[in-house]
Amino acid sequence: MKIIFVIDQVYLHGGIERVLSIKANYFAAKKGFEICIVTTEQKNNKPCYHFDDKILFKDLGINYNREKSYFHPVNLKKLPKHIRKLKSEIHYFNPDVVVVCSHSTDTYFMPFVKKRIPKVKEFHYSKHIEIESRQNPKNLIKKYFLKFADYVESKYDALVVLNKDEATYYKTNNKVIIPNPLTFYPKEVSSISEKIVIAAGRIAPVKGYDMLIDIWNTVYEKNKDWKLYIYGEGDLHYIKTLQDKITVYGLEKVVFLKGSTDAIKDKMLSSSIFVMTSHNECFPLVLLEAQACGLPIVSFDCPHGPRNIINTDNGSLVSLYDNDSFAKELIRLMDHKEELIRMGKHARENSSQYKLNAVMELWESMFNNLISE
Repeated sequence: MKIIFVIDQVYLHGGIERVLSIKANYFAAKKGFEICIVTTEQKNNKPCYHFDDKILFKDLGINYNREKSYFHPVNLKKLPKHIRKLKSEIHYFNPDVVVVCSHSTDTYFMPFVKKRIPKVKEFHYSKHIEIESRQNPKNLIKKYFLKFADYVESKYDALVVLNKDEATYYKTNNKVIIPNPLTFYPKEVSSISEKIVIAAGRIAPVKGYDMLIDIWNTVYEKNKDWKLYIYGEGDLHYIKTLQDKITVYGLEKVVFLKGSTDAIKDKMLSSSIFVMTSHNECFPLVLLEAQACGLPIVSFDCPHGPRNIINTDNGSLVSLYDNDSFAKELIRLMDHKEELIRMGKHARENSSQYKLNAVMELWESMFNNLISE
């Protein structure tokens, strides 16, 4: 089976890029599979994650201006070149199926290119963010753009969404629910002995790290010997805002912005609790990774990812934006190690259902069905 994965780039750390590396490597290692990853703006950078040497890479060199909308005239004029070069690569590689991973302009024209080849679009963000725009569009352009997006989505052979809640947002009958696979399932688990709470992910306002620092200021009043480590890179302005908030609260000795890491598993194994304060999520892989390491999780019950992973046996869901309750739950768990150990055990058990082989069998089955049809 020959598969093309389409994405904007694979040199920046991110959930989409990470999951793509897992899927592509899995298929590349299987006999009878050929994998090609087509990018639009790799810019001669090395991939930030490991990819099997058998995977073919092709960059189209479109290089959209990411500081502007994809639909800004500066970027729209690059669209004909993008379509032409992508069609050429598909013709040359002659795949059995094409998977669109990114949310670039190719999302909107791919179903109409080489129609005989099955096309799959996978979504890694929550459509919950579109509810307000759909119910109260600010202008006709937005209203009709959303209708256009619905039409395009209906033309894909399959839309892969990460959980049953997200599936309710799509108006088509081509939805397939496939969760993200675990990136690792270590033999060992956290001893829950270190007084460290960990958070990890892209550093951006949507992740709510500013609220997490507010929460920690409350926690610090009760537990001054616990530390909070935040791993990730991203918005430099937001990072400065977070560091300033840490300084204002006087938390410099207990709250640390650690930057990106290639050893997140080891960092989790050296921690005792994982926390998430996002405004919205789709199906956060990082929560599964934390559970695989035996970490209990405290998270806001944001739409919609955490509630599909966390239950009362393996963690705590806190009402969205209820900082006081979040802080109280952290303080409670910090004072009850036996509860942390119990939750960590169940977290590990829950994560096992997302092991690589089980999830990738769902992908392979879908591909076979699409090709046979």
